Amino acid sequence: MRDPDTDWVLPISSFILALVLAVIPLPEAVAAFRPDWVPLVMIYWALASPERFGLLTALCLGLALDSLSGALLGQHAIAMLVVVYLSLRFHLRIRVFPIWQMAMTVFVMLAIHEFLLFWVDGVVGRSVPYIERWASVLTGALVWPLVLGILDRVRQPNQARV
Repeated sequence: MRDPDTDWVLPISSFILALVLAVIPLPEAVAAFRPDWVPLVMIYWALASPERFGLLTALCLGLALDSLSGALLGQHAIAMLVVVYLSLRFHLRIRVFPIWQMAMTVFVMLAIHEFLLFWVDGVVGRSVPYIERWASVLTGALVWPLVLGILDRVRQPNQARV
């Protein structure tokens, strides 16, 4: 049985950990391959608990990521809103996908996220090398089964995945 007092501990902890992993310094050789942790965790919670984590959570996390990473304020927020909207809109379909199909769907959502960031960067005249832009999409899709497995096991140890 769930305890309502501790029901928010895991999601909040996972959001904080994702924000930390998103801004922690990495060596230059591997920094381009850092997965988009915040969208990955937000997609997970939008699929696992769409009634609790939606657009407001995405907006807050996006603004937090903008502030922590020094990006244009609202850049990550708008990208997160679009990705979470798609996750919420299709969550009943996505949740029944096999793991490989889920990873491909997450790949598409992360590509949309990066495209929106690319678009905003283009509007303000900031250029980012393509490897830095798109490598995180590939690694995010590859890491998705790990994120899904860990959060599912911690969230509900005796139940099946999302």
